[in-house]
Amino acid sequence: MKPVELYIKTTCPYCQRALQLLDDKGVRYSTVNLLQFPERRDEMIERANGRTTVPQIFIGETHVGGFDDLNALEKAGKLDALLA
Repeated sequence: MKPVELYIKTTCPYCQRALQLLDDKGVRYSTVNLLQFPERRDEMIERANGRTTVPQIFIGETHVGGFDDLNALEKAGKLDALLA
């Protein structure tokens, strides 16, 4: 399984929904909490091609986007293939 990394804020409901979706699928992931590490925000923006909102989700080298993008992949049946 490819590594999954999320830039989040613990106060963000969309971040919590993304984490819950991944938990429900049994996906292991790492997080960067921008409230705890605000100096990593510029890194996230660069990796996310200018996107500034959280969550920003990466599967391997692929930038998925935010929760809506992750959820759309799941509903389309394409998330498992991307994770493999």
